[in-house]
Amino acid sequence: MTKGSPSTFAKNPGLGNPADRFARMYEAIERRRSDPQSVMIAAEPYDWPYDGDLDLTRTVLVCVDLQTDFNGPGGYVDLMGYDLDLTRRALGPTRRMQEAARRAGMMVVHTREGHDANWGNLPLNKYWRSKRIGAPIGEQGPRGRVLIVGEPGQDILPEVAPLPGEIVIDKPSKGIFGTTDFDLILRTHRITHLIICGTTTDVCVSGLMREANDLGYECTVVEDATGATQWENHVGALEMVKMQGGVFGTVTTSEAVVDGIRRAREKLDMQGR
Repeated sequence: MTKGSPSTFAKNPGLGNPADRFARMYEAIERRRSDPQSVMIAAEPYDWPYDGDLDLTRTVLVCVDLQTDFNGPGGYVDLMGYDLDLTRRALGPTRRMQEAARRAGMMVVHTREGHDANWGNLPLNKYWRSKRIGAPIGEQGPRGRVLIVGEPGQDILPEVAPLPGEIVIDKPSKGIFGTTDFDLILRTHRITHLIICGTTTDVCVSGLMREANDLGYECTVVEDATGATQWENHVGALEMVKMQGGVFGTVTTSEAVVDGIRRAREKLDMQGR
């Protein structure tokens, strides 16, 4: 007999029919979303989060790769000849969200792309591509060795720097879940929802969001708190998030995030929590 067939559920009523079980959960979510006391962040293509109420204890602000190499003079992106204004646009909105999250007692995590000083986790094809475009990873640049852990270029910019005690994750990759213990960190802190900002929209931000979505995390990306090396790539990456009813989650703004965090904190205060 096929595993999970209707006959299986009939013989094992404790399992329940998944269609019925999911229908009940869907209805409960819709009731929560329509409750005027629920706190949601205005977003596209649906107000976030999907489950209808922003829980600050299960939500993290993820600040992706806001380091000199992607956002500062003499860094990796600058060496490639791109317009830094397109990536640095993320800094001000990110700072405002960090301040709101910290006031509310919400978790803030930072990531930095970088490779070991001995180049042991630097793929040859990645080095080859960077060498051809004039920004060779691992070699000396104006801000130290390019994209190497511990070098000045890998430092997070002062405007959005971590506070003592905030988690900083170094990753040798565009994504994060396959090369670090990020998933373990989130699950240890019972995190299920991610508010994502940083650089670049179409590469590291998008990579992290797609991986998180595949693992069941509920994600939103902040349009004005992200940036890419080309404007059309930024816009395209955000449009891909919104397709198919929100295939990777939603797109929101820093203003909506700050407002949502404030309202969620006020709700907790009213409940004496």
